[in-house]
Amino acid sequence: MTYDAYEFLAVFLAMAVLFALVPLWLARLWAKKFSPAKPGAQKNAVYECGLESRGSATIQFKSEYYLYGIIFLIFDVEALFLFPFAVAFLKLPVGAFIAMLVFILLLAEGLAWAWMKGVLTWK
Repeated sequence: MTYDAYEFLAVFLAMAVLFALVPLWLARLWAKKFSPAKPGAQKNAVYECGLESRGSATIQFKSEYYLYGIIFLIFDVEALFLFPFAVAFLKLPVGAFIAMLVFILLLAEGLAWAWMKGVLTWK
């Protein structure tokens, strides 16, 4: 039994590890040589033309925005499920047609529920 294949794999693995670690090591050397050791006033300054932040950065959004967005995503993704059915419509058996009909009826029911609950009205 020859070990040529295993030697190739060992060299390949060593090169893969070196290919990943050498740039990291070079970046660390570069940072040690050219980066300031301690933060100063200039290093902590606002980057480029940014504004100095004041107050809290948290903003409270209304939950209706998220609900409206989630419903949009649901109906958008579900509409994508209709494309393969539409492409292969004439070649599908009756069972597939019934399954897709149930799918569309469930989508319509979800839309009717959201409409009756007032989720789709923008306040």
